[in-house]
Amino acid sequence: MAYKIVRKEVLNPQIFLMEVEAPLVARKAEPGQFIILRIDEYGERVPFTVADFDREKGTVTIIVQIVGKTTRDLAQVEEGEYLLDFAGPLGMPTPLEGIKKVAVIGGGLGTAIAYPQAKKLHSLGADVTVITGFRDKSLIILEDELKAVSDKLIITTDDGSNGVKGFVTERLQELIDAGEKFDEVIAIGPLIMMKNVCKVTEPYGIKTTVSMNPVMIDGTGMCGGCRIIVGGETKFACVDGPDFDGHKIDWDSAMKRGRMFREYEQRSCDEGHCRIGRSNSNA
Repeated sequence: MAYKIVRKEVLNPQIFLMEVEAPLVARKAEPGQFIILRIDEYGERVPFTVADFDREKGTVTIIVQIVGKTTRDLAQVEEGEYLLDFAGPLGMPTPLEGIKKVAVIGGGLGTAIAYPQAKKLHSLGADVTVITGFRDKSLIILEDELKAVSDKLIITTDDGSNGVKGFVTERLQELIDAGEKFDEVIAIGPLIMMKNVCKVTEPYGIKTTVSMNPVMIDGTGMCGGCRIIVGGETKFACVDGPDFDGHKIDWDSAMKRGRMFREYEQRSCDEGHCRIGRSNSNA
C-alpha cells in the first residue's frame, strides 16, 4: 500500500507541510502521537509528530523542517506523488482532559506540534494561551491557525522583527508575574527551550509537560535508540511518551544523546541527497 500526498505547502524556506491520505491512521490519531514514514524502498524510517488530522477526509498532516538527508529527499516529493510507508499512530496521546487553563508553548518547528494540542484543548473548552518563538519574522508558521484555537496568542522573535522581541520563557515569566495561574504548561521545541521553560515553572509548582523526540528507529521500544532518563528511570520516548513530566527529565543526558549522530547525518548529506532515478509510484 502507498500513501498519496494530497496537499503540499511551503511554509517558509526550510519548513513545508504535507497532508497525506492515510485513513486508518487518521481514524485513530490524537494530539501528541507520531507516525513513522519511509519515502521509498531506498529510504530510512523517520518519525514525524502528527500536526493535524481529518477523520472525514482520512488524511494526516505532518510538518517537516529540512535538516538532513531524508528531510531533503522528502522535500522533493510533490503533491500527487506517494510515500511507500506511513505507519501510525504511534506513542501515547497527550492527556488533555480536565485542563481548565493552559499555556501551550512552541519553539520553532515545535509550533507545529503545539498546534494540535492547542486545538484539542480549545475544543474541550479550556482557556488556551499560546506562546511561540522563532528566530525571525520570516520563519513564523501557523499564525492564523493558532489564532483560531487560542484565547491569547503571543508570537516572539529573537530579533524582534515581528515587533515582539525575546524568548518564550520571558513571555511566560511575565504572564506568571502578572498573576496568570495555569493548571499546566505544555512545552514543545528544542531541548534547551523546554529545559528553560521547566526552570520557569518549577518554582511555582506548575505541572509542565514536554514532548521528547530523540532518535527513533522502530517506534515499538525494541531498538532503544530513543531512551531518555525520567525521574532516574530509563524510558523509551516511542512507547512511554513522547510526553513526559518536564521536571523529571535528565536534560543533560538528553542533550548529550541529541548530539551523538550529527557527524553521521552530515556525512550522509555530504554524500548526496538527490532522489533522481528513484521510483515513487503508487504501485
